[in-house]
Amino acid sequence: MRSIVAGFLFALGVPSGVFADPATECGGSSQVEIGACVADTLQRVDATIDMYLGFAMNSAEELDNVTERAVTVPALEVSQAAWSAYRDAHCDYVGATFGGGSGTRIAIDSCKIELGRDRAKDLMRYVQ
Repeated sequence: MRSIVAGFLFALGVPSGVFADPATECGGSSQVEIGACVADTLQRVDATIDMYLGFAMNSAEELDNVTERAVTVPALEVSQAAWSAYRDAHCDYVGATFGGGSGTRIAIDSCKIELGRDRAKDLMRYVQ
């Protein structure tokens, strides 16, 4: 009984996001199903990033026009390129930790989804 109570208290104290990951969100009964779901989710996240990047770019252009300085748009472009390179490199590393196993692609795509969701939030922070 003590371990049940301890487990319950632990679960209450840890944010639910700690346990969630894109592969778990997908459910599914096989790696093929999970892989297809994660790939679809990655496409939606990438589309969201593109949309939010467009919003951020519009805000950057407006700011550059108001301040009569061309610095915000180039900074956003450099930032996006650096983030994209980081995401690819980091998620390739995550995939490498799977040692070529059958879950490698799921791990890479899940990593890209997690980082992509964070990037989308970051981009929207600067939209005016």
